[in-house]
Amino acid sequence: MLDLVHLVLFTFLAVVAVAIIRLKDLFAAVMLMGIFSLLSASLFTVMDAVDVAFTEAAVGAGISTILMLATLALTESGEHPEHNRFQAMPLIAVVVTGAILVFATFDMPRYGDPEAPIHQHVAPHYIEHTEDEIGVPNMVTAVLASYRGYDTWGETTVIFTACVGVMLLLGGHAIVDRFRRRKDSGPEGES
Repeated sequence: MLDLVHLVLFTFLAVVAVAIIRLKDLFAAVMLMGIFSLLSASLFTVMDAVDVAFTEAAVGAGISTILMLATLALTESGEHPEHNRFQAMPLIAVVVTGAILVFATFDMPRYGDPEAPIHQHVAPHYIEHTEDEIGVPNMVTAVLASYRGYDTWGETTVIFTACVGVMLLLGGHAIVDRFRRRKDSGPEGES
């Protein structure tokens, strides 16, 4: 049954990805990208990667969609016809990168393999001692908030800094225009 759910979600992801590529209306493409992120978050949840699903839902479906809609508000919502011609180099780059990524997966351990190296390093310690050391019943929360607390804090700082940077890029033109108008008019009181 779980394989059927995976298959359905992967099929939806593929259909939405093809639809995004084919669309000329950028607003509709942004909306479908939000749907793609929500489907990805659903897939991560089914695969028991709830922390990754939460991040995908928050950043992929939430913040990214809002930033793209804000960008569309400052630009045109349609694709220019002169950009519709076929270009081989981007397609070749995507195919080569995809092939390398697929090839790299052949060296990975099987999904869910209890003998995989990741399950033999610190996972046994977390499983045995989380309740005593941290006192949090959810092991994922204990790992993210305590054992890897500095790492999580760093990731949060990076995401916050990126959001501030994008917001400054999107709204920065108004600040620059205001500064230029003040500079051109001279000190206050002069005309």
